[in-house]
Amino acid sequence: MALLVAFCALLSLGVEARKGKLWKLEEDTWQELLTGEWMVDFYAPWCPACKQLEPQWETFSTWSDDLGINIASIDVTANPGLSGRFMVTALPTIYHVKDGIFRQYRGARDSNTFVTFIEEKQWEKLETLSSWKSPDSLQMSIVSCFFKISMSLRNVHNRLVEDYGIPYWGSYILFAFATILLGALLGLLIVCFIDVVFPAKYDEPIVRKTPTTDQAAPEQSDSPKKRGKASEDEEETSPTTEETKKDI
Repeated sequence: MALLVAFCALLSLGVEARKGKLWKLEEDTWQELLTGEWMVDFYAPWCPACKQLEPQWETFSTWSDDLGINIASIDVTANPGLSGRFMVTALPTIYHVKDGIFRQYRGARDSNTFVTFIEEKQWEKLETLSSWKSPDSLQMSIVSCFFKISMSLRNVHNRLVEDYGIPYWGSYILFAFATILLGALLGLLIVCFIDVVFPAKYDEPIVRKTPTTDQAAPEQSDSPKKRGKASEDEEETSPTTEETKKDI
């Protein structure tokens, strides 16, 4: 009997020694992925494929200490910003992360394949995410904000329909009116901002200067000369009356 108890105790110790930890990351803790080596799974509770993966992923997490990595899961329904930050377009989506470098896993979804993938460092053969797709980049942070806003609007829509009994078309009309009003307010703010930062410049009126008596005098003095010269030219060009009579 004592031997049986001792054997069970050793067996439980062996299980405890191999039992790892499955991390549950959220919006506030996802940056843990940027240090060390990780395998992270993005899932949704309603996804059938995610439900099939769940027991395999939990079994894989028991090997985390032996493999020297961290294994995590992220619920995209509770963390919509992370689904946008990591560009999750299909579920489940699995990433391998090594010191902030992300690679998407596309292999078989069973615990043995996961263990082999880490032990043989097969992740080195995968293509890394480009810098502009990196989850910690500025552009992906902006995408994450848009995903959060869209999910907030969806929650408002569901609350209007379910809690207040507003029909779907009524909710859409309210959203359309709010969008138009918000656009008008933003346009007004932008115009006011431009007027303050870049005020309009009005053209100064052109003032014509009247000539003084000193400036007008030379013009007047030149006028008789010009008239005299013009008369001489007329005399040269026009024939005299005597010459016209001789020709007749």
